[in-house]
Amino acid sequence: MQPLLKSVPTSLDGLREAVLTAAGELAGEPPGTPVSRGGIVLERPPRADFGDYSTNAALLLAPGLGASPREVAERLGKELAQRLGASLERFEVAGPGFLNLFLADRWLAGSLAEILAAGESFGAAGADPPERIVVEFVSANPTGPMHVGHARNAAYGDALARLLLLHGHEVTREFYVNDAGSQVRKLGESIRSLARGEEVPEDGYRGEYVEQLVAHLPDASELEPAELGRAAVAVMIEQIAASLSKFRVSFDLWTYESKLHEGDPSPVAHALEILEREGHTYRDEGALWLRTTDYGDDKDRVLVRSNGEHTYFASDIAYHQDKRERGFDRQIDVWGADHHGYVGRMKAAYAALGGDPEHLDLLIMQLVHLMRGGERAQMSKRAGEFVTLDDLLTEIGVDAARWYLLARSHETTVDLDLDLAREQSSENPVYYVQYAHARIAAVLAKAGEERVREALAGIGEESRSGEGSRSPDGDGTQDAGRGRAADGGQTPLHPAERALVKQLLAFPAEVEEAVERRAPHRITAYALQLAQDFTAFYRDCRVLGAEPETLESLRIALSVASKRTIARCLDLLGVSAPAEM
Repeated sequence: MQPLLKSVPTSLDGLREAVLTAAGELAGEPPGTPVSRGGIVLERPPRADFGDYSTNAALLLAPGLGASPREVAERLGKELAQRLGASLERFEVAGPGFLNLFLADRWLAGSLAEILAAGESFGAAGADPPERIVVEFVSANPTGPMHVGHARNAAYGDALARLLLLHGHEVTREFYVNDAGSQVRKLGESIRSLARGEEVPEDGYRGEYVEQLVAHLPDASELEPAELGRAAVAVMIEQIAASLSKFRVSFDLWTYESKLHEGDPSPVAHALEILEREGHTYRDEGALWLRTTDYGDDKDRVLVRSNGEHTYFASDIAYHQDKRERGFDRQIDVWGADHHGYVGRMKAAYAALGGDPEHLDLLIMQLVHLMRGGERAQMSKRAGEFVTLDDLLTEIGVDAARWYLLARSHETTVDLDLDLAREQSSENPVYYVQYAHARIAAVLAKAGEERVREALAGIGEESRSGEGSRSPDGDGTQDAGRGRAADGGQTPLHPAERALVKQLLAFPAEVEEAVERRAPHRITAYALQLAQDFTAFYRDCRVLGAEPETLESLRIALSVASKRTIARCLDLLGVSAPAEM
């Protein structure tokens, strides 16, 4: 179900707006108007002594102002100092004209209050505009079990769907079952041969799973291959769904290719009629062709062979037209590495149908190599010449499997180290992040629910679920300096506290970047860095028993925000967030 969350601006958003507005006034824009010049960024510098945030605005404004970048940076810094007041401790001009900003403790404490007040909405609903999106992924061949390659597609597609949902889109997860064509008949022939004690055809299917299908289909020796193949596909789909469920992947819809050839007119006939009506097809040597070269493809493609058979391409075109007519604004397909050459022709066909190719995202997954002891792992061969998803889950578990399959860009090959994935140490990133979550849970449990509620109320958040919550009408900003900053700054924030707050503030931008780049692996990197920053904070800053009490309250609140955000990251990845380990 689509979560009913709303976007909640953060202090960092306000700081970015202040930089752009101040830059706009320097550039001669109307007062209060953010600069329209692109390329201006506000980012965290590589070292804390370079400031909390840095902007390149002066470098981009200088040519138009006829002044040196350092001079413009000085003017921009003074303008920001007036705008931000006590929130800006100081600024420095660095290098050729970068402006480094040092934020006051009060600003960081207020930012933490806003994060906590946002609750489940922190980092959510940033899509502008929200879209209706269908994500079609896995779509494994139904003539065999799920293997490790499918597992990567499954983890990726599911994590991407979770990210899209959090970002505010309406998402449908769909599995496309390729149950038409000769492969289904070949599966039926293979099963019938085994049932009759005969040799499997040379181009047939082999492996223990085929023998198990014989046991599932008691009439296998009597049925015609096509009917037997369809019955076997039904069994395989049940098993695929069960394997995916164990992997924490589910689908809203299962669409069957065979249904695209049914009805009068069938969806395939309907799609071909659209293409012919628009003049995008022609006949040559008895076959029907699509003019995909009109849309940038390297050659035209066959839709119907001279013998009257439809190509797989014709079915795929009909499927994408069907999704268009169901009202989706965007289609995302997650394909295997062997589909790279298919992208151009599918984009061309989508354009020929009248769709915008920019609204068709065709994502190609690269291969997965299982490693053990620095060498390719063989594992079991129960299902024939491949390693099944079930094998992988038995070997390393769901959490490690999902994390490692998501830890690299979908455009790069994954070498999944089975030994490391099982290891319970800081060397194993998924264990490290989960352990950080469990450590925070233990700290908060030791503090007790009442003390946690008091701590959160001290920075503007009411109690909720043993951790405190936001008041119905509070925005978490009216007392941005309460708690730690209320003592006049007599107890400065520790560098580890500052680093942790800034890492938390980076979460909404990471979600947005992960969505825009279709890059769930960014969340694994962010979660690991957040866990590392919390570990450094926990090492350097006493939480329970810290004095004065306002200091303990702030550190408890910081622990709560860290726990929530780590849990959110793990959930986006489909990884559990244990309270103890």
